[in-house]
Amino acid sequence: MNYAIGIDIGGTNTRVALVNHGMEMVKRVQFPTVVSDPHATIKKIEGVLAEMAPFDICGIGMSCPGPLDLGAGTIIVTPNLDKSWFGFPLVETLSQATGLPVTLENDANLAGLAEAVVGEGKAFRYVQFLTISTGIGSGFVIDKQIYQGAHGFGGEVAAACLWQDGPAAGILPPGAIEAIASGTAITHRARACGLTVAHAGEVAALDAQGNTVAHGIMEDAKNYLANFIGIIYALMDPEIVILGGSVAMKTPGFVSDVEKRVAAKVLPVLRPTIKIVPSTLNEDSGLLGAAYLAFSKAGLSA
Repeated sequence: MNYAIGIDIGGTNTRVALVNHGMEMVKRVQFPTVVSDPHATIKKIEGVLAEMAPFDICGIGMSCPGPLDLGAGTIIVTPNLDKSWFGFPLVETLSQATGLPVTLENDANLAGLAEAVVGEGKAFRYVQFLTISTGIGSGFVIDKQIYQGAHGFGGEVAAACLWQDGPAAGILPPGAIEAIASGTAITHRARACGLTVAHAGEVAALDAQGNTVAHGIMEDAKNYLANFIGIIYALMDPEIVILGGSVAMKTPGFVSDVEKRVAAKVLPVLRPTIKIVPSTLNEDSGLLGAAYLAFSKAGLSA
Protein backbone atom coordinates (compact mmCIF):
# COMPACT_ATOMS: atom_id res chain seq x y z
CA MET A 1 0.00 0.00 0.00
CA ASN A 2 1.75 3.11 -1.26
CA TYR A 3 -0.63 5.89 -0.26
CA ALA A 4 -2.34 7.38 2.79
CA ILE A 5 -4.96 10.06 3.13
CA GLY A 6 -4.64 13.05 5.41
CA ILE A 7 -7.68 15.10 6.41
CA ASP A 8 -7.51 18.41 8.27
CA ILE A 9 -10.84 19.78 9.51
CA GLY A 10 -10.50 23.39 10.61
CA GLY A 11 -12.84 26.15 11.66
CA THR A 12 -12.55 27.80 8.23
CA ASN A 13 -11.47 25.18 5.72
CA THR A 14 -11.26 21.41 5.38
CA ARG A 15 -8.35 19.94 3.44
CA VAL A 16 -7.96 16.43 2.07
CA ALA A 17 -4.69 15.12 0.62
CA LEU A 18 -3.49 11.93 -0.99
CA VAL A 19 0.10 11.38 0.17
CA ASN A 20 2.60 8.87 -1.18
CA HIS A 21 5.09 6.86 0.87
CA GLY A 22 7.73 9.50 0.26
CA MET A 23 5.51 12.00 2.12
CA GLU A 24 4.70 13.94 -1.05
CA MET A 25 1.19 15.24 -1.67
CA VAL A 26 -0.07 13.73 -4.92
CA LYS A 27 -3.47 15.38 -4.75
CA ARG A 28 -4.89 18.08 -2.50
CA VAL A 29 -8.46 19.37 -2.24
CA GLN A 30 -9.72 22.23 -0.07
CA PHE A 31 -13.26 23.44 0.61
CA PRO A 32 -15.02 25.54 3.28
CA THR A 33 -15.92 23.65 6.43
CA VAL A 34 -19.66 23.61 7.09
CA VAL A 35 -19.15 24.83 10.63
CA SER A 36 -22.80 24.29 11.60
CA ASP A 37 -23.15 20.77 10.19
CA PRO A 38 -20.67 17.89 10.57
CA HIS A 39 -22.85 15.65 8.38
CA ALA A 40 -22.50 18.04 5.44
CA THR A 41 -18.75 18.33 5.89
CA ILE A 42 -18.29 14.56 6.08
CA LYS A 43 -20.39 14.14 2.92
CA LYS A 44 -18.06 16.54 1.11
CA ILE A 45 -15.05 14.58 2.39
CA GLU A 46 -16.61 11.33 1.18
CA GLY A 47 -17.03 12.83 -2.28
CA VAL A 48 -13.34 13.75 -2.43
CA LEU A 49 -12.28 10.33 -1.14
CA ALA A 50 -14.35 8.60 -3.83
CA GLU A 51 -12.11 10.25 -6.44
CA MET A 52 -9.04 8.85 -4.66
CA ALA A 53 -10.43 5.31 -4.33
CA PRO A 54 -8.46 3.87 -7.30
CA PHE A 55 -5.20 4.42 -5.41
CA ASP A 56 -3.75 1.76 -3.10
CA ILE A 57 -4.61 3.44 0.22
CA CYS A 58 -3.59 2.04 3.62
CA GLY A 59 -5.75 4.28 5.79
CA ILE A 60 -6.86 7.75 6.80
CA GLY A 61 -5.46 10.13 9.39
CA MET A 62 -7.75 12.93 10.54
CA SER A 63 -6.67 16.20 12.13
CA CYS A 64 -9.16 18.21 14.23
CA PRO A 65 -8.95 20.96 16.83
CA GLY A 66 -9.39 19.63 20.35
CA PRO A 67 -9.70 18.56 23.04
CA LEU A 68 -10.61 15.18 21.53
CA ASP A 69 -11.82 11.83 22.81
CA LEU A 70 -9.36 9.68 20.90
CA GLY A 71 -10.92 6.42 22.05
CA ALA A 72 -14.39 7.39 20.84
CA GLY A 73 -13.10 9.22 17.78
CA THR A 74 -14.94 12.44 18.60
CA ILE A 75 -14.38 16.12 19.33
CA ILE A 76 -15.12 16.92 22.97
CA VAL A 77 -15.21 20.71 22.61
CA THR A 78 -13.58 23.37 20.45
CA PRO A 79 -14.25 27.09 19.98
CA ASN A 80 -13.83 26.80 16.21
CA LEU A 81 -16.83 24.59 15.40
CA ASP A 82 -20.55 24.50 16.24
CA LYS A 83 -21.74 22.38 19.17
CA SER A 84 -23.22 19.90 16.69
CA TRP A 85 -19.67 18.66 16.17
CA PHE A 86 -19.19 17.82 19.85
CA GLY A 87 -19.52 14.07 20.26
CA PHE A 88 -20.20 13.51 16.56
CA PRO A 89 -18.78 10.07 15.59
CA LEU A 90 -16.21 11.29 13.08
CA VAL A 91 -14.07 8.16 12.99
CA GLU A 92 -16.97 5.70 12.92
CA THR A 93 -18.86 7.60 10.22
CA LEU A 94 -15.89 7.96 7.88
CA SER A 95 -14.63 4.43 8.46
CA GLN A 96 -18.03 2.95 7.64
CA ALA A 97 -18.33 5.09 4.52
CA THR A 98 -14.89 4.22 3.14
CA GLY A 99 -14.07 0.79 4.55
CA LEU A 100 -10.67 2.16 5.58
CA PRO A 101 -9.13 2.44 9.06
CA VAL A 102 -9.43 6.01 10.35
CA THR A 103 -7.35 7.52 13.14
CA LEU A 104 -8.21 10.86 14.79
CA GLU A 105 -5.61 13.14 16.36
CA ASN A 106 -5.28 16.71 17.61
CA ASP A 107 -4.27 19.20 14.92
CA ALA A 108 -1.28 20.63 16.79
CA ASN A 109 -0.01 17.13 17.58
CA LEU A 110 -0.14 16.22 13.90
CA ALA A 111 1.58 19.44 12.86
CA GLY A 112 4.28 18.55 15.38
CA LEU A 113 4.51 15.04 13.95
CA ALA A 114 5.01 16.48 10.47
CA GLU A 115 7.77 18.73 11.80
CA ALA A 116 9.47 15.69 13.34
CA VAL A 117 9.20 13.64 10.15
CA VAL A 118 9.79 16.07 7.28
CA GLY A 119 10.32 19.49 8.89
CA GLU A 120 12.85 21.24 11.10
CA GLY A 121 12.76 18.43 13.65
CA LYS A 122 13.56 15.51 11.35
CA ALA A 123 17.14 15.18 12.66
CA PHE A 124 16.06 15.10 16.31
CA ARG A 125 14.45 12.57 18.65
CA TYR A 126 12.74 14.99 21.06
CA VAL A 127 10.74 17.62 19.19
CA GLN A 128 8.47 20.27 20.68
CA PHE A 129 6.09 22.13 18.36
CA LEU A 130 4.04 25.19 19.33
CA THR A 131 1.61 27.01 17.08
CA ILE A 132 1.05 30.68 17.91
CA SER A 133 -1.91 31.74 15.81
CA THR A 134 -5.62 32.31 16.50
CA GLY A 135 -5.01 30.15 19.56
CA ILE A 136 -2.03 28.30 21.00
CA GLY A 137 -1.49 24.60 20.47
CA SER A 138 1.30 22.19 21.26
CA GLY A 139 2.62 18.83 20.18
CA PHE A 140 5.52 16.90 21.72
CA VAL A 141 7.02 14.12 19.61
CA ILE A 142 9.48 11.48 20.79
CA ASP A 143 11.12 9.22 18.20
CA LYS A 144 8.45 10.15 15.63
CA GLN A 145 5.68 9.21 18.10
CA ILE A 146 3.21 11.73 19.55
CA TYR A 147 3.27 12.05 23.33
CA GLN A 148 -0.42 11.88 24.26
CA GLY A 149 -0.34 11.58 28.04
CA ALA A 150 -2.54 9.35 30.18
CA HIS A 151 -5.87 10.63 28.81
CA GLY A 152 -4.92 11.87 25.34
CA PHE A 153 -4.74 15.49 26.47
CA GLY A 154 -0.96 15.91 26.24
CA GLY A 155 -0.31 19.22 24.50
CA GLU A 156 -3.59 20.91 25.48
CA VAL A 157 -1.69 23.92 26.79
CA ALA A 158 -4.05 26.82 26.02
CA ALA A 159 -5.30 27.10 29.62
CA ALA A 160 -1.85 26.93 31.26
CA CYS A 161 -1.90 29.84 33.73
CA LEU A 162 1.18 32.05 33.95
CA TRP A 163 -0.09 35.50 34.96
CA GLN A 164 -1.89 35.95 38.27
CA ASP A 165 -5.11 37.92 37.59
CA GLY A 166 -4.02 38.34 33.97
CA PRO A 167 -6.34 38.69 30.97
CA ALA A 168 -9.04 36.08 30.38
CA ALA A 169 -10.68 34.86 27.19
CA GLY A 170 -13.77 32.71 26.75
CA ILE A 171 -13.60 29.57 28.87
CA LEU A 172 -9.91 30.12 29.63
CA PRO A 173 -8.90 31.06 33.18
CA PRO A 174 -7.35 34.49 33.79
CA GLY A 175 -3.68 34.56 32.88
CA ALA A 176 -3.84 31.59 30.50
CA ILE A 177 -1.06 31.56 27.92
CA GLU A 178 -3.60 31.66 25.06
CA ALA A 179 -5.22 34.74 26.62
CA ILE A 180 -1.84 36.53 26.53
CA ALA A 181 0.21 35.39 23.56
CA SER A 182 -2.19 34.15 20.86
CA GLY A 183 -3.04 36.30 17.87
CA THR A 184 -6.60 36.67 19.13
CA ALA A 185 -5.41 37.80 22.55
CA ILE A 186 -2.94 40.30 21.12
CA THR A 187 -5.69 41.80 18.95
CA HIS A 188 -8.27 41.94 21.74
CA ARG A 189 -5.84 43.55 24.19
CA ALA A 190 -4.85 46.15 21.60
CA ARG A 191 -8.48 47.06 20.91
CA ALA A 192 -9.21 47.26 24.63
CA CYS A 193 -6.40 49.81 24.85
CA GLY A 194 -7.93 51.93 22.10
CA LEU A 195 -5.90 50.79 19.09
CA THR A 196 -7.72 50.28 15.80
CA VAL A 197 -6.36 46.97 14.51
CA ALA A 198 -7.74 44.06 12.51
CA HIS A 199 -5.26 41.39 13.58
CA ALA A 200 -2.07 40.74 15.54
CA GLY A 201 0.11 41.59 12.54
CA GLU A 202 -1.11 45.18 12.73
CA VAL A 203 -0.25 45.32 16.44
CA ALA A 204 3.26 44.09 15.63
CA ALA A 205 3.53 46.72 12.88
CA LEU A 206 2.55 49.49 15.31
CA ASP A 207 5.14 48.14 17.75
CA ALA A 208 7.80 48.39 15.03
CA GLN A 209 6.72 52.00 14.39
CA GLY A 210 7.30 52.91 18.03
CA ASN A 211 3.78 52.76 19.46
CA THR A 212 4.31 52.23 23.18
CA VAL A 213 0.94 50.56 23.81
CA ALA A 214 1.49 48.03 21.03
CA HIS A 215 5.04 47.51 22.26
CA GLY A 216 3.84 46.63 25.75
CA ILE A 217 1.32 44.12 24.40
CA MET A 218 3.89 42.43 22.16
CA GLU A 219 6.42 42.38 25.00
CA ASP A 220 3.90 40.62 27.23
CA ALA A 221 3.26 38.03 24.52
CA LYS A 222 6.97 37.34 24.00
CA ASN A 223 7.87 37.33 27.69
CA TYR A 224 5.09 35.01 28.82
CA LEU A 225 5.63 32.71 25.86
CA ALA A 226 9.31 32.59 26.80
CA ASN A 227 8.32 31.79 30.39
CA PHE A 228 6.16 28.95 29.11
CA ILE A 229 8.85 27.54 26.83
CA GLY A 230 11.33 27.74 29.70
CA ILE A 231 8.97 25.52 31.70
CA ILE A 232 8.80 23.11 28.75
CA TYR A 233 12.60 22.88 28.72
CA ALA A 234 12.62 22.19 32.45
CA LEU A 235 9.94 19.49 32.21
CA MET A 236 10.52 17.83 28.83
CA ASP A 237 14.12 18.66 27.81
CA PRO A 238 13.44 18.92 24.05
CA GLU A 239 16.26 19.01 21.52
CA ILE A 240 14.44 21.59 19.43
CA VAL A 241 11.39 23.84 19.79
CA ILE A 242 9.64 24.75 16.55
CA LEU A 243 7.27 27.72 16.43
CA GLY A 244 4.55 27.82 13.79
CA GLY A 245 1.38 29.81 13.25
CA SER A 246 0.81 33.28 11.86
CA VAL A 247 2.09 35.24 14.87
CA ALA A 248 5.37 33.36 15.06
CA MET A 249 6.00 33.15 11.32
CA LYS A 250 4.78 36.54 10.10
CA THR A 251 6.08 38.83 12.87
CA PRO A 252 9.65 39.90 12.03
CA GLY A 253 12.10 38.90 14.76
CA PHE A 254 9.46 37.18 16.90
CA VAL A 255 11.11 33.75 17.10
CA SER A 256 14.63 35.08 17.72
CA ASP A 257 13.31 37.48 20.38
CA VAL A 258 11.59 34.60 22.18
CA GLU A 259 14.68 32.40 21.93
CA LYS A 260 16.86 35.07 23.58
CA ARG A 261 14.37 35.43 26.44
CA VAL A 262 14.09 31.68 26.99
CA ALA A 263 17.85 31.47 27.47
CA ALA A 264 17.55 33.89 30.38
CA LYS A 265 14.78 31.85 32.02
CA VAL A 266 16.43 28.44 32.35
CA LEU A 267 19.28 27.03 34.40
CA PRO A 268 22.73 27.93 33.04
CA VAL A 269 23.42 24.26 32.30
CA LEU A 270 20.42 24.25 29.92
CA ARG A 271 21.33 27.38 27.96
CA PRO A 272 23.60 25.67 25.40
CA THR A 273 20.73 23.30 24.56
CA ILE A 274 18.24 26.05 23.67
CA LYS A 275 17.26 25.81 20.01
CA ILE A 276 14.09 27.60 18.92
CA VAL A 277 13.35 27.93 15.21
CA PRO A 278 10.44 28.91 12.97
CA SER A 279 8.57 26.23 11.08
CA THR A 280 9.44 25.81 7.42
CA LEU A 281 6.25 23.87 6.67
CA ASN A 282 3.14 25.64 5.41
CA GLU A 283 -0.49 25.30 6.48
CA ASP A 284 -0.47 21.70 5.19
CA SER A 285 1.66 20.37 8.04
CA GLY A 286 -1.44 18.88 9.67
CA LEU A 287 -2.27 17.04 6.45
CA LEU A 288 1.22 15.55 6.24
CA GLY A 289 1.15 14.58 9.91
CA ALA A 290 -2.24 12.94 9.47
CA ALA A 291 -1.02 10.93 6.48
CA TYR A 292 2.11 9.84 8.36
CA LEU A 293 -0.09 8.72 11.25
CA ALA A 294 -2.11 6.57 8.83
CA PHE A 295 1.07 5.01 7.45
CA SER A 296 2.32 4.39 10.98
CA LYS A 297 -0.92 2.74 12.11
CA ALA A 298 -0.67 0.44 9.08
CA GLY A 299 2.90 -0.49 9.99
CA LEU A 300 4.20 1.37 6.95
CA SER A 301 5.97 4.38 8.49
CA ALA A 302 7.52 6.49 5.76
